[in-house]
Amino acid sequence: MKRPRLYLQLLTYAALVVAAAVVLYPVLLVVKKAFEPGRQFALSASPIPTTLTTEHFADLFGARGGHGELLFLHHAWNSLVAAILTTIVGVSLSCTAAYALSRMRFPGHKAGLITFLVVQMFPATLLIMPLYVLLDRLGLLNSMVGLVLVYATTAIPFCVWTLKGYFDSLPRELEEAARMDGAGAWQTFWRVMLPLARPGIAVTALFSFMTAWNEFIMASTFLTDDSRYTLPVLIQSSVGQYSSDWGFFAAGAIVTSLPVMALFYVLQKFLVGGLTAGSVKG
Repeated sequence: MKRPRLYLQLLTYAALVVAAAVVLYPVLLVVKKAFEPGRQFALSASPIPTTLTTEHFADLFGARGGHGELLFLHHAWNSLVAAILTTIVGVSLSCTAAYALSRMRFPGHKAGLITFLVVQMFPATLLIMPLYVLLDRLGLLNSMVGLVLVYATTAIPFCVWTLKGYFDSLPRELEEAARMDGAGAWQTFWRVMLPLARPGIAVTALFSFMTAWNEFIMASTFLTDDSRYTLPVLIQSSVGQYSSDWGFFAAGAIVTSLPVMALFYVLQKFLVGGLTAGSVKG
């Protein structure tokens, strides 16, 4: 009985290694191009560069705009501001909405949940035209406020569903005990439920941050001033119709992914609990 089990384990590990290699191969090609000289991709399919250079990263960090500002730092700051504000707005509205949908019953309760779910089915590109019209009527085109509102709008439905499932998993007896001790509704929510919902909040915060940090289409559509562009728009500008600097693009892609990877590492102990609790209760 031991030999078949060992055989199945080895077969499973081999399949996992192959699957990981297939998934990581494109990423390794990007990393290769970031450290390989030249603007174009090499014809070799090997993910290991033959020559190493840091010129693409030097070009990325050393590029300057029309006013002498460092383009990377300037646009990275724009992306950071947009991501942080989107996270604050998304987490704040998602926490209150999810708690209300989890603990309260009111007219339109089920319709609201279904609406959040239906909104997630539409791709973001389908919403560009109506969002553009709304921002234009409100005078928020080419502004960070308008961009943050758009990002928060696209992130909130998923965040509400995730947090609503997590709040459902928390026992109601804790709220009843807090009320017996004299705590009001807001104190119960702020001092009892929110600290217990930290894994779910971590997932919500990470998703909201990623929505704003990595998004390109809406930023390039709603922002018309070059000085307000976010980092993905700057990186995409290196790839044009007639000329493409893939080395610059690859270096920018790697540097842009580092903050998200750092957040995953910091929040990893909360992510599994937050996602699993939010997936089994609804």
